[in-house]
Amino acid sequence: MPEAIRKVNVIGHLHPDTDSICAAISYAYLKNQVDEPIYEARRAGTLNRETMFVLDHFGFKEPELITTVTPQIKDIQIQKEPGIDGEMSLFAAWNRMQESKVDTLCITDGDNDLQGIIAIKDIANANMDIFDNGTLSAAHTRYRNVVETLKGEMIVGDLDAVIDRGNVTVGTTPELMEDIVHEGDIVLVTNRFETQLFAVETGVSCMVVCAGAHIAGVVKKTAEEKGITVISTPYDTYAAARLISMSLPVRDRMLTDGILRFSVDTSVEEARKVITQSRHRFFPVLDEEGHYDGVVSVPNLLDVSRKHVILVDHNERSQAVGGLEEAVIMEIIDHHRIATIETDQPAYFRNEPVGCTCTILYDIFQEQGVEIPKNIAGLMMSAILSDTLMFRSPTCTAKDERAGRALAEICGEDIEPYADAMFDAGADVSGRTAEEVFGGDFKIFSRGQAKFGVGQGSYMTQNSRKAAEALVGPYLPQACLDNDIPMVFYMFTDVKSQTTELLFHGEGAEDIVRRAFGVETHDGTAILPGVVSRKKQMIPPIMAAFQNLEEAD
Repeated sequence: MPEAIRKVNVIGHLHPDTDSICAAISYAYLKNQVDEPIYEARRAGTLNRETMFVLDHFGFKEPELITTVTPQIKDIQIQKEPGIDGEMSLFAAWNRMQESKVDTLCITDGDNDLQGIIAIKDIANANMDIFDNGTLSAAHTRYRNVVETLKGEMIVGDLDAVIDRGNVTVGTTPELMEDIVHEGDIVLVTNRFETQLFAVETGVSCMVVCAGAHIAGVVKKTAEEKGITVISTPYDTYAAARLISMSLPVRDRMLTDGILRFSVDTSVEEARKVITQSRHRFFPVLDEEGHYDGVVSVPNLLDVSRKHVILVDHNERSQAVGGLEEAVIMEIIDHHRIATIETDQPAYFRNEPVGCTCTILYDIFQEQGVEIPKNIAGLMMSAILSDTLMFRSPTCTAKDERAGRALAEICGEDIEPYADAMFDAGADVSGRTAEEVFGGDFKIFSRGQAKFGVGQGSYMTQNSRKAAEALVGPYLPQACLDNDIPMVFYMFTDVKSQTTELLFHGEGAEDIVRRAFGVETHDGTAILPGVVSRKKQMIPPIMAAFQNLEEAD
């Protein structure tokens, strides 16, 4: 397997049912036993109550939701460049950029929330601003920044104090300083005693002694008495004068408005479209909680690895997670008709005419020589019972029943009472909305120009079935709008009587039902004795009805 593959998502269809979820979890477990990449089960929608009952019964958490397999920022290389404190000097920030090979740093607070960004251009502009000699005091720069920038030593004063007044000047002789050095200024001097003494007697706020020059005792004493900060630096006056403005805290020059930032969930394509609006090359990334996570560069956004996926229990594009055309489909394991999903490279495709995907997985476990744990066996058994209506569905094959009973032996469940409890949990509509019940097991299909949806609920008692019909029936027109389909059919299947009451909505839906099943309808409902399988007894006649209409036209 290619070394670049680090993770593979195993995904069932939209509006996941029990087989879709249980197959994803079970196949991910199997693949992790025999292959190197990490395989993770994902869900493409909200779980129904039947599936939640199964997961809870066998001790599983619901898989994480995945809404798209379009490459996202989280799928590319995020440089974990630590955020910097807003008090860091421009000089220290510039050195950090040289070390980390980035030209943009992110300023964060104590909670790791993004406060702003600073680019190397911002530092260069600050360095060129030679006429503003009041910037240190205006920014309330810490003396610690000055000492660190000048590689100096604090002779008198407090490192954590801030500069809150005065301009930066250079002192040469007392005669020349008299008109340019004022009380509260920051003055750079050399080794001349007269110059140093004049500075402290003038009452400057800070005196920087350059070239490591000697500082006379009387000068130190006067500075201490007047509360004047004294700093010694090894740099000469020219270098110190150039560097001292780089003591500014980055918060003074950082960009805070209009920062182009991305979430880890932002699609790479969307990010590519907006980076053209920025003059920066590096962009901050926020994690799913909105905290700073690192940076991405323009080259990162151009070099993207596609997500790798395995599809279970479907091979129809309309039933698949979004962005599938941008992913690498590695495998498809399914038991439905071969439909509309295409791949751009060879993929392992296993499709068998059985009642449940987990029946196929049972065979794969045997073929791979992998022992099935009790909890995985419980999931697979549940999926088979659900899809075959406890072996009553016409889609059920001898292979389904053999696998289901073998799995029941492994997990230690008595099939009939367990199946009753599972179906009852799924049929409970108390506290649920019509949309939730409708979406519990719903799929969209297409035939030529025709597009339609078929949902199904299976019920052990007439009361639970009637309650579900009363809730979902009025919702069908809205379901057509929400799913952008012209017609919808919903099967309310009584498991014990092997009968389906079919509710439908949409222009032409009634005609399709009559053509497909040869029955009369009443108030948007048709009674279909013996029809319990969507895959085998519902979809083929509807498809044939659409085809007959097309041929008649």
